Amino acid sequence: MSEDVVKSLAQAATRMLPQEQLEAVKTKNNSLFIGVPKETSLQERRVPLVPQDVELLVNNGHEVLIESKAGEKANFSDNDYSEAGAQIAYDTNSVYKADIILKVEPLSPEELDLMQQGQTVISALQLPVQPKDFLKKLIAKKVTAIAYDYIKDNTGSFPVIRAMSEIAGNSSILIAAEYLSNVNGGQGLMMGGISGVKPTEVVIFGAGAVAEFATRAALGLGASVKVFSNNTSKLRRLQDVVGRRVYTSTLQPKVIANALKHADVAIGAMRSPKSRSPIIVSEEMVQNMPEGSVIVDVSIDQGGCFETSRVTTHANPTYKLHGVIHYCVPNIPSRAARTASYALSNIFAPVIIELGDGGGIDHCIRKILSVRSGIYLYKGMLTNPFLAEEFGLPYKDLDLLLAAY
Repeated sequence: MSEDVVKSLAQAATRMLPQEQLEAVKTKNNSLFIGVPKETSLQERRVPLVPQDVELLVNNGHEVLIESKAGEKANFSDNDYSEAGAQIAYDTNSVYKADIILKVEPLSPEELDLMQQGQTVISALQLPVQPKDFLKKLIAKKVTAIAYDYIKDNTGSFPVIRAMSEIAGNSSILIAAEYLSNVNGGQGLMMGGISGVKPTEVVIFGAGAVAEFATRAALGLGASVKVFSNNTSKLRRLQDVVGRRVYTSTLQPKVIANALKHADVAIGAMRSPKSRSPIIVSEEMVQNMPEGSVIVDVSIDQGGCFETSRVTTHANPTYKLHGVIHYCVPNIPSRAARTASYALSNIFAPVIIELGDGGGIDHCIRKILSVRSGIYLYKGMLTNPFLAEEFGLPYKDLDLLLAAY
């Protein structure tokens, strides 16, 4: 075989081998402009983004505009945000010119007036309890409204609700421990007790996330815990996740009354998916509780599950009725505003990055079901059937809308 033929065959074989190619560098699909206004609600101390996550967003090519003193109540200064790369706005109107408005509390009527045509708002919308005119204004402005408490994670659970419930559940036991002491007019008991002394008795109503973490905290301090709920599946789950046997019962009035006669602490953690929380404990039951015992009604934001509960504030959190100390402050997570802000920011920052990487809100809604679950309005069209029925407004199926646009 000639030398030329050998060379020709060698070259042909070389061409057949896989060749290295330079992969195109992936660029960011969409840069987002996020506005974070200062919360105006009296009892709201949380902020949806902390400085370290603002830096993460800015490094990913997004623009963040934060109203001056938005993080002040959670002990984050304007300088902290500025050093993280955020722009500081000293005028509320300028914040509401951002593409995406990120808030903790629902929009107030004044904030709604500042919203621009076609904007996106991510907040605790609470639209079912807003007046019909409020919803009509959002529709008229063609707003895309996302309720962050209904955004799901990869496991199908609601991470914001879970995180805030964890804070509320743990805090409820710490609050009860404070008010059991002599300093705050309680029985002079230490939560949990010590060796040779009868443990503190804690009664918890509910078996959801708040009840779970309240149970964990109380057991961790050495208290004796009784949990009441009509949801036996949740009671079984609570037993499993706590990792030990706990006294559980359905909501039987005689059993509840007997438990409260000896209870040092009662925690209300009953929730209703649509309306006010059910009243489980009558005034007569409260009258029979020991002098100086403590009620922490976490469900007060839905009306409370004790007949004697009435809303209090962080400034004046308690009152005494029938010798029992009542703590009925809505939004308990704001009591630990910095921790709660970190928890919220840990959830929002990845969602915003995902929105940007996915090509913006519209593209992300098509691809990411977890975000889609929180949408109440899409470009001014009502996509929540419950709201449509409640207010008598036309409803559009989100999947059909996405197929059409």
